[in-house]
Amino acid sequence: MLLSKAKIGQTFNVKSVEGKEKIQKFLFSLGCFEGEEITLISKLAGNYVVNIKDSRYAIDEGMAKSIVLEA
Repeated sequence: MLLSKAKIGQTFNVKSVEGKEKIQKFLFSLGCFEGEEITLISKLAGNYVVNIKDSRYAIDEGMAKSIVLEA
């Protein structure tokens, strides 16, 4: 399942990060990589606020579609 399809408030483990290398490197720098927990805090106007390692980040829909979650 993609992060863009997740419901608000749910916590998942990241299965993989797909997409272009630039997006993968950026998400990795935020701590978003295989096996890491990620929580969707909110969706607002195409932006997704996520919690990764006790930090909150806003990412766009394209990045949210690059994050594959374990169901």
